[in-house]
Amino acid sequence: MTIPRRDFLSWSTHGLTSTAIWHLLSQRNSSIAETVAGEAADPPPHLAAKCKRVIHLYMCGGMSHLDSFDYKPALAKYHGQSLPASEKPETFFGKIGLLRKNDWEFRQRGDSGLWVSDLFPHLAEVADELTVVRSMVADSANHTPATFQANTGFRLNGFPVLGSWMSYGLGCETDELPAYVVLPDPRGLPAGGTINWSNGFLPARYQGVAFRSKGPPIDDLFPGQSPGRDQSTASSNQPAQGPSGRSSFDAEGERETREFIAAINRHHQGSRPESDLTARIKSYELAAKMQLSVPRVTDLTGETAATQSDYGMDRLETADFGRSCLLARRLLEQGVRFVQLFAGGSFGSPRINWDGHESVKENHSQEALRVDQPVAALLRDLRQRGMLDDTLVLFTTEFGRTPFAQSEANVLGGGRDHNMYGFSVWMAGGGLRRGISYGATDEIGWKAVDKPVTWPDLHATVLHLLGVDHQRLTYYHNGIERRLTNVHGDVVGDLLL
Repeated sequence: MTIPRRDFLSWSTHGLTSTAIWHLLSQRNSSIAETVAGEAADPPPHLAAKCKRVIHLYMCGGMSHLDSFDYKPALAKYHGQSLPASEKPETFFGKIGLLRKNDWEFRQRGDSGLWVSDLFPHLAEVADELTVVRSMVADSANHTPATFQANTGFRLNGFPVLGSWMSYGLGCETDELPAYVVLPDPRGLPAGGTINWSNGFLPARYQGVAFRSKGPPIDDLFPGQSPGRDQSTASSNQPAQGPSGRSSFDAEGERETREFIAAINRHHQGSRPESDLTARIKSYELAAKMQLSVPRVTDLTGETAATQSDYGMDRLETADFGRSCLLARRLLEQGVRFVQLFAGGSFGSPRINWDGHESVKENHSQEALRVDQPVAALLRDLRQRGMLDDTLVLFTTEFGRTPFAQSEANVLGGGRDHNMYGFSVWMAGGGLRRGISYGATDEIGWKAVDKPVTWPDLHATVLHLLGVDHQRLTYYHNGIERRLTNVHGDVVGDLLL
């Protein structure tokens, strides 16, 4: 067979892909995925693990704890009054209006009696699964550094996120999919963009891999596709295509070309099995396997109509996040270690996140409607399938909102400013005491006053549940043994069974 020079050069530039795919096809004699070990110098488990995988639901923009999980009856008493404090609060916009009561009624839910507002009617029905931390504190009231801190423990970029540390330490239960998958909000990326799933100084293979929950899951997953072709329907059995989008080789020609380029790469590797080339070939091997596994795991049509309806996929308001939640469950079933879902994008007008400066009532009604039913369905589905006992679910936000309105003095506005001094997050799943709240903010919900929890504390607790000692999961970088929790962090033992 004669191979045109242009097509041969095109294949040469994709030599690593060819090597990886050929190696995969020549080695693959079983459909059973293999585990991939982590690479920590002091490999976990360091203690008995209570769970082995994580779903992280991140509410971008700063969700109001005062209107969701932290009931403050005193706000109704002081509604419309000035803040009773001599200290001037540090806020993002510097406008200290009058105190404002919660915009949604709170009720005690389930057998536990956990207080949850009517903002989340579906989550209220599974309140007995929740472990609420009402005394979170952060170090910044600015979205971007606060979001970085929530994900990495640091306010500056350049540090690995929780999902990267987790995959670095624990590896993955499958060699067909990444250990760490990210499902961004289709409306936009969070503050700071893709840095929020960065591997930082860890090896590049530990960065999060972003999937779409609808349409083509990953760009350029299949090589040489014609412009406009739907990648989600592409078949891994179709012949590879050249730069023009047309099929360039028959099966025999493709095999011979890949064998030839593989031989060149092997010669180039020589006796350096741990070279950068080898690492790149491994990454392309994963990509080759993903051509088979990604279409399978992202195809939600096999789920029953009842399941899809439970997740809200039959409603316009909940369809996007419902797909993401259902896809997250399917990814965990296939061995993915950490799945992170972002609810909300970055800045803009109208707002597409939880940043309720103008009107908490209007803003949070929109955002809660998108996530409430899907998240409750996810918890029920995991419980029904027996997965919640070894899965940890996190529901976090970068900071809370102020108990006073964001408005001029002596004005009762409808919005709330950023509040880093006290806010709420919740967890659910393996190893946790269920249906409880931990810690407290003051009478009006401004500052954490009882058992404050920092991001290093929460990260240390998450790693502990996974069987990881946060002080032993380290990576040597620039002369320092770095870790997720820096030199801080205590496991919050009262949250654990």
